[in-house]
Amino acid sequence: MRAAIRLILAAAVLLIGGAVRAEVLDNATCLGCHDKVDAAKFANSVHGPLQCADCHADITSAPHDTPPKKVDCSPCHSEVVSAWMNSVHAASQTGKAPHCLDCHGSPHEILPSADKASKTNHANIPATCASCHGQKFVVQKAGLTTQPAASYQDSVHGRAVYNGSTKAAVCTDCHDAHQVLPGNNPQSGIFKFNVPRTCGRCHAAIATAYGKGVHGRALQHGNWSAPVCTDCHGIHAISKTSDLSRGPRASCQHCHDGVRLTREFAVPADRAESYAASYHGMARKVGSTVAADCASCHGAHDIFPSNDPRSSINPANLPKTCGKCHQGAQANFGQGKVHLMANDVSDAPSKALTWIRWIYIVLIVLTIGGMALHNIVIWVHKARLKRQARHGRLVTRMNLNQRLQHGTMVISFTVLVVSGFALIWPESWLGQAFFTEMIRRCVHRTAAVVMILLGLYHMAYMAGTKEGRKGLRDFWFRARDIGDAFRTMRYYLGLSDTKPEFGRFTYAEKAEYWAGMWGTVVMAITGLLIWFNVTTTALMPRWWIDIATTIHFFEGILATLAIIVWHFYHVIFDPDTYPMNWAWFDGQMTEEHYREEHGLDGETLKTDSEPAEK
Repeated sequence: MRAAIRLILAAAVLLIGGAVRAEVLDNATCLGCHDKVDAAKFANSVHGPLQCADCHADITSAPHDTPPKKVDCSPCHSEVVSAWMNSVHAASQTGKAPHCLDCHGSPHEILPSADKASKTNHANIPATCASCHGQKFVVQKAGLTTQPAASYQDSVHGRAVYNGSTKAAVCTDCHDAHQVLPGNNPQSGIFKFNVPRTCGRCHAAIATAYGKGVHGRALQHGNWSAPVCTDCHGIHAISKTSDLSRGPRASCQHCHDGVRLTREFAVPADRAESYAASYHGMARKVGSTVAADCASCHGAHDIFPSNDPRSSINPANLPKTCGKCHQGAQANFGQGKVHLMANDVSDAPSKALTWIRWIYIVLIVLTIGGMALHNIVIWVHKARLKRQARHGRLVTRMNLNQRLQHGTMVISFTVLVVSGFALIWPESWLGQAFFTEMIRRCVHRTAAVVMILLGLYHMAYMAGTKEGRKGLRDFWFRARDIGDAFRTMRYYLGLSDTKPEFGRFTYAEKAEYWAGMWGTVVMAITGLLIWFNVTTTALMPRWWIDIATTIHFFEGILATLAIIVWHFYHVIFDPDTYPMNWAWFDGQMTEEHYREEHGLDGETLKTDSEPAEK
């Protein structure tokens, strides 16, 4: 009220002074020359009642040769200018700090904030601030790492303002209009300890409830670790409470999923983990919107410790709390721990659960292990009998050198897969099997060296030996292979009565061989780039390591799945081969089977056969 009275008195003084000066210099005289100023807009602006000379006090006559000096707004707006002088805008070192006209617009057309066309109207303030804070280079020069304008636009506040709300918070509600202070200034509305009070201007009931809860009380005692509104809801990108991934209901684990609170304040560290392992947590992960989350039981703002009678998780209140979802829940429904952890023996029920868990683990290991051992013994015996019962003559499919190469590849590839995926999923049994990262890394790199050396040897073998060159010719793709693929599908789909015949290698074996060669080269190159990353970055930008890592990971998944889906089928699960194609072991196939699969390879069928084993 005092400020308004002072402003009215100042305006009155200026009007009186203007009337005196009008004898010499009035608006009509000024606008006669300065016709760029729209007289109608000026008359409708907040400065309409004033004379030009009230602001341009250095101009006393017309015409005048001296250009007017920069207008000083402080004679009328002393408090506002004083507030601005203490703000981050005035202290900005970017050279583009906003002044009065940057936010309010042309001095001759400034409209009252209540006017919908005003740049400082409630609905237009986000756009006014975004004229600077929506430009990436401006934000970066100011030392900010976020995009506040874009984040706000997509928030619940921004969307509400866009839809016509006159109550949803805009920039000036939190940051002030003129005295905009940095977040580390204790006088700033966004200073951590002031955030609840700032938000409470609109959300008074919630702020009161928060202040009574454990988080609010901790903040009142000066605890910097205590969460405030922005820690749970976000700063600018405030999401709806129903947003399961970005909303406040997804924020509890940010603090409670770790040991920091345990070390500092004796807060249990297993709450987020145990919730995630519960039915409620798992149901939430798969998209349930009705399964209970942290706030469903503990409350959202008025959170109290369980020994407080006001707490929703106080033993006396559990039936009511649980009954919100489980209608009819009685006192017994709340008996027992909600956050169950493995190997907890702190009370009788927990001991019982732990003993039952371990009994079942042992039972599962012994039962399933016994079943597996039982079936393995039978399978091995039957497989040996079937191998020994091969009839007719045997054809050599792989010689000893080739079998040794294949065996080395199998071992090194398996070790690489297990040790590689152990790094991707360190908390799985794969990661735990190596005990430490150093062991895993050494095992992985040793297997990689073995595979690279094997690859180099194989290329030398294929190019430098007679049998290798013959194999290379037989592996080479021919136009017939494309037709064989279609003819095979037609035959097994029942669209043709003629089964296609193949030479030494089918189109499927050729595709697998060349895919394996390609994969080995790709994995070797990308693996070496990652391994010797310092040398790599001396020759090329750091982001090449990221590209190599991505290729290495997905090529590993592709190769693993190809072996399981493609290779294992042809050598194990194919009904004509099951239980196994023994060529990898002794290099031999029956002449009957070989003729069925490779009938066009007359050279092998004619010259390379011997009696079957007895």
